[in-house]
Amino acid sequence: MTAPTRPLRPVHRRRRFDLRTTALFFILLALLLTLAGLVARTAAAAAERRPAWAVTLLVVGFALTVACCRGRRRWSARRLVRRATEALEEAAETAVDALGETPVEVVPAGAPAPVRTSVVAGMEQTLVIETADATDVTDYEALDPDEFEHAIADLCARDGCTDVEVVGGAGDLGADVIAVAPDGRRLVLQCKRYGAGHKVGSQDMQRFGGTCFTVHEADVAVVVTTSDFTAPATEYATQCGILCVDAEGLRGWETGAGPRPWELSGEG
Repeated sequence: MTAPTRPLRPVHRRRRFDLRTTALFFILLALLLTLAGLVARTAAAAAERRPAWAVTLLVVGFALTVACCRGRRRWSARRLVRRATEALEEAAETAVDALGETPVEVVPAGAPAPVRTSVVAGMEQTLVIETADATDVTDYEALDPDEFEHAIADLCARDGCTDVEVVGGAGDLGADVIAVAPDGRRLVLQCKRYGAGHKVGSQDMQRFGGTCFTVHEADVAVVVTTSDFTAPATEYATQCGILCVDAEGLRGWETGAGPRPWELSGEG
């Protein structure tokens, strides 16, 4: 009778310590930890910027976890796709409900226009509301008389006048700016930089009316002021054919909302 033999136990040899392998292991572990940290940081930033996407990813991840751990059934690609689809639909409905509850932002008067966002088909699009810059206007009352004359000359040159010349000063005989209008007529302007309470009177108008046509040979004579004209001054200007541009007319000329002085006569 043969005696039973005991099965031989496998002999496990202890692996020898390998410094290179150990160092490589820890290097790979450090890389994986760094990568995991970057992924977590990126996911946190993305969740802060786009909460709808974060909700979607969380729902999908939860659905995948449940699909893997539920029961001990064999994996089914069809079942997994169906559950992922249901999770995506639920996430989309959640995002739409969250958007519907977004409060309306009230912007105070004078505040800069905000940047508004809208979500279309799950994609966030930024709509920048552009506001037109207010037209820069000149504070003519803050200029001294010489600066005011040069500002009027600049407006003439800007609007197509040629041979623009500032001649104001001692002995100017009432003419401050002389130019040739775009239609070829000789343009003579007198500039009165007055305060709001100081109107151009009839005496000012008479002094200019006595020289603008006879001495300066104006085809178009204009008095421009930062103030207004008295009724006698306006009446005299109408009789002599002198055009009057008050503060409101000057502002319209500068901004383009009103006519240019040489267009007031109806001949330009």
